[in-house]
Amino acid sequence: MPEKVYNVLFICTHNSARSIMAEGLLNDLGRGQFRAYSAGSQPAGAVRPHALKTLERMRIPTSGFRSKDWAEFSQPGAPVMDFVFTVCDKAAGEVCPVWPGQPMTAHWGVPDPAAVQGSAEDQDKAFWDAATMLKRRIDLMLALPLASLDRLAIQRHVRDIGTR
Repeated sequence: MPEKVYNVLFICTHNSARSIMAEGLLNDLGRGQFRAYSAGSQPAGAVRPHALKTLERMRIPTSGFRSKDWAEFSQPGAPVMDFVFTVCDKAAGEVCPVWPGQPMTAHWGVPDPAAVQGSAEDQDKAFWDAATMLKRRIDLMLALPLASLDRLAIQRHVRDIGTR
């Protein structure tokens, strides 16, 4: 029997940086066991160039990313999510759509690198730090023996990961 592929949605208000980087990281690191998506409650309409530059520095493919509304993933015919993670505090406080399939949810808050003012180096560092934090959390999730854990244990683990 083929191994289950888990669908994961990363949410950030504008879907222009953190959620985009998380999508790219999980699609690369998940090695076919995970299919990641990202969306926003108020999409910016464009992906921040620093987010793409950071993914490129991490040797993650950057083609095809776009800022999209989370309503796309609550419509009939949308992929059914197994996990939905908010990666910004503002999105975590918003009323989310009802996701088909009752996915497990957690808040993996990451400081907003786009809010950093200063030199290009300061901004590069902020994006790198955010991506590194996301990668660490994704690595922890990938290490979970999902097939051997019950739903409650998985939910507890993914919530705990958001505190690391």
